[in-house]
Amino acid sequence: MIDKISVIGLGKLGASMAAAFASRGFDVIGVDVNQRSIELVNEGRAPVQETGLDELISANRHRIRATASHEEAVLGSDISFVIVPTPSDERGAFSLQYAAWAFKEIGKALGKKNSYHNVVLTSTVLPGGVREALLPILEKESGKKAGKDFGLCYSPEFIALGSIIRNFLNPDFTLIGEFDDRCGSQLEELYSRVVENGAPSARMSLENAELTKISVNAFVTTKITFANFLAEMCEKIPGGNIDIVSNALGMDSRIGRKYLTGGLGYGGPCFPRDNFALGFLARELGVDEHLSSTTDSLNRSVAKKVVERLRPMIRENITVGVLGLSYKPFSHVLEESQALFIAQAISRAGARVVAYDPMASEMPQEELRGDFVVVDSVEECIRQSEIILIATPDPAFAELKANNFKNGFSKVTVVDFWRILKNELEKSENIRYVGFGLGQDDGSNSKRLRELWTGGGPEELVTGAK
Repeated sequence: MIDKISVIGLGKLGASMAAAFASRGFDVIGVDVNQRSIELVNEGRAPVQETGLDELISANRHRIRATASHEEAVLGSDISFVIVPTPSDERGAFSLQYAAWAFKEIGKALGKKNSYHNVVLTSTVLPGGVREALLPILEKESGKKAGKDFGLCYSPEFIALGSIIRNFLNPDFTLIGEFDDRCGSQLEELYSRVVENGAPSARMSLENAELTKISVNAFVTTKITFANFLAEMCEKIPGGNIDIVSNALGMDSRIGRKYLTGGLGYGGPCFPRDNFALGFLARELGVDEHLSSTTDSLNRSVAKKVVERLRPMIRENITVGVLGLSYKPFSHVLEESQALFIAQAISRAGARVVAYDPMASEMPQEELRGDFVVVDSVEECIRQSEIILIATPDPAFAELKANNFKNGFSKVTVVDFWRILKNELEKSENIRYVGFGLGQDDGSNSKRLRELWTGGGPEELVTGAK
């Protein structure tokens, strides 16, 4: 039975996994190349910012320690989880250079170990990455054979930044790609002692698991893009409302409601690159990849369309306020953030832009300088702005009232991409409320549909008269 776990890589996912394992009673050794991260963990502090991480490490510091030595970690544990960067390369594939280096160090340590040890890669890779590229490194450096002397699994996590610990301990399922039954069974048994919700495991070959991982994220990006596609159509029909449509669609068990909310497109460090990587893999395998490339293209068009719609409203000396800069609430990550893209584009179009995000103090400051001003409160952002964009559905913004938008301008335009203030603002006299995915002009929209079916004349559909 596994009692001791090592985690190679103490970034957001690795540090969160280490803390979660410790919270479930396991002794954990963390490995990182960053000396400061090692020191922080050994002091009982989080090496990175993530919801609940500092508290969890502090509460379980007697079970967690960190080192720079792969050998120390492997020899002192029963199983090693490898969570290192696999950045996208110029082709859209995932680079294995960091994983290869870690596997080389792990292989050397395995050569000095007499007992069986399970190695689990958690970083996202494409099919063939584990068996064809990384397994030979372990066998060469250790002088041992997979299956006989050590186990090898691929087990990526399905987590979201800002909720990693909760997602890890309460997954929908655990994905296990296994070299053989022994290592897969061992990992499944470990997960049964770790997860809090009794989630099942899906066990399969290494290659099937590698494909499953990127397929999950790519499917979600397609679902998000479809919802935004519907939202745009809802704006062009009388009484159109994407939430009403999505709620009904979500009742169908084949579809489900999750990720079917029209709004700004997806962003962050995983969804865009995983969708792109699936397209790369399809091309390399001789499979039509248009679904992936079209999803990516449509997603990138959302923010551009927003800017074009706002452009006629932008004039000299106007100030536009942007509420939310990260790619999603509860995150300080700006990577592929559509809100950030919009803020920068509006600034370049000539508007003065002020922005507020609850996580702004944690964001990379170099990405926030030059294009716009970041203020310290939602109130200050609204006070200065004649046009206000609600770019993320943060709960702090959902609590705003109509009175919060009385800022001295005769009429304030609020563009709500997530419709979180629809009931509060749409009938306010001093506010022009624009909800993304809501029909804005029933007269024009009715006329458009009338012309579609009658050519403009009420008798044509029945009589064919023109």
